[in-house]
Amino acid sequence: MIIIFFKIHDIRHGGLVLEGGSIESDGQGTLLTTTQCLLSPNRNPHLSKEEIEAKLKDIFGLKQILWLHHGHIIGDDTDAHIDTLARFCNENTIAYVQCTDYDDEHYTSLKKMEEELQSFRQLNGEPYKLVPLPLPSPTYDPKDLHRLPATYANFLIINDAVLMPLNDTPEDELALAQLQNCFPDRTVIGINCSAFTLQHGSLHCVTMQYPTGVL
Repeated sequence: MIIIFFKIHDIRHGGLVLEGGSIESDGQGTLLTTTQCLLSPNRNPHLSKEEIEAKLKDIFGLKQILWLHHGHIIGDDTDAHIDTLARFCNENTIAYVQCTDYDDEHYTSLKKMEEELQSFRQLNGEPYKLVPLPLPSPTYDPKDLHRLPATYANFLIINDAVLMPLNDTPEDELALAQLQNCFPDRTVIGINCSAFTLQHGSLHCVTMQYPTGVL
């Protein structure tokens, strides 16, 4: 048996209920999140939006926070985690879920989210380059037939590659091509995540990156 000890140098409680999938950073001082999640009464009911902003800026050293008020994947049980909707690919590029089917129940919410993203500005005042990822065709739980929260936005950035969740739907190839355009210096690898989607999660949900030097 091997026992490994880690020395923890500094732990401080930020005073927030905050899951990894609820925030997205460009690494340059901007954080992207959703009001549905961080302002949900089951997380931080004791704090106002302004107080949450102040805490986030203090904890992460942020310069600005971009809030999405719209956007939600049907079947999602995270109160609209940002990693199901929109992700930074670099400091000026955001990949996001787009719905073009007027008859899909996601259309109105995701269209409003798209308009919000179009209004966002980088710290230098420039708009973001927005890359749409298609909304996967509906997939359903075989037991009760409720719609599952399939999304291509739940990708994982790793060394030299990006892992993208696939669900064996017709949009898989287009999603791979779109994301590959966002990461010319990495290989985008598709992984069938149907088993994760059935449990209402995906790749980014079940993983965590460790920056060099953490361990």
